[in-house]
Amino acid sequence: MSQPPPEPVDLLEDILGIAPGSRLAALRRRRPEALRHSQGAYEELLRPADPGGISHAERAALALRVALREGEAALAARYRALLGRAGTRAETEAAEDLPGSGEAAGERLAALLHHADLVALRPGACGQADIDRLAALGLSPRDIVAVTQLVAFVPYQVRLLAGLRAMAQENPA
Repeated sequence: MSQPPPEPVDLLEDILGIAPGSRLAALRRRRPEALRHSQGAYEELLRPADPGGISHAERAALALRVALREGEAALAARYRALLGRAGTRAETEAAEDLPGSGEAAGERLAALLHHADLVALRPGACGQADIDRLAALGLSPRDIVAVTQLVAFVPYQVRLLAGLRAMAQENPA
């Protein structure tokens, strides 16, 4: 079985097709720390060397779910592909919220996806009982923080993509 291609150096630039040396690429490189931190957060939240108690498949499923909820098709496609490499069809179907998919993916993933929906769509409604439900699944405090950070990170990516798209239209790459 062949290995999947390596991830792009900068996921967002790859999604948008920002050419190296273009005006938009040059503009982004005026803030190299922002570029480095954004891609570093992606790597740490989605592809960490030590995923702790949240598997790479669960991380990709959470990211896919939030990208879909945010309506960002291009980012969702990347997370779907990541989940396809790390997980199962049932996990992908659960993340996509397809009818009847919850049982096949398991109670744990269903609970994680429910938590992602809550945090992404109604963050003010998330309380201690919701955190306790995650802990009851066997998640450590570190894992719970990772899940919450990941769910918050994807909307950041969505907004960054929207801003970069707008800039690309103003200043063709």
